[in-house]
Amino acid sequence: QVQVAESGGGLVQPGGSLRLSCTTSASAFSIYHMGWYRQNPGNQRDLVAHITSSGSITYADSVKGRFTVSRDNAKNTVYLQMNSLKPEDTAVYYCRARIGLIDYWGQGTQVTVSS
Repeated sequence: QVQVAESGGGLVQPGGSLRLSCTTSASAFSIYHMGWYRQNPGNQRDLVAHITSSGSITYADSVKGRFTVSRDNAKNTVYLQMNSLKPEDTAVYYCRARIGLIDYWGQGTQVTVSS
């Protein structure tokens, strides 16, 4: 069982920045595809950013130009740098580690953008 843990959430004012981190216990982290998702109560969990094992990156249109996903395979960690945050970015952010058809999810970290 792979453990996934997010950190770095919190309360930030509109226009501010946060960096989320996701660390896994995966023994071969470099071969995992990693994704950041977000969800609000009553809504589906939506993809925010995705980075493959080879480094290919995809962003949701709503965060392009503001968010940056990256990974450090030596630290078993993927990051989500969030800049120019808006109130509509408020959500619980989840990290997903995927290998083959198997997904491992973290417990999520709350991000609240409010003045």
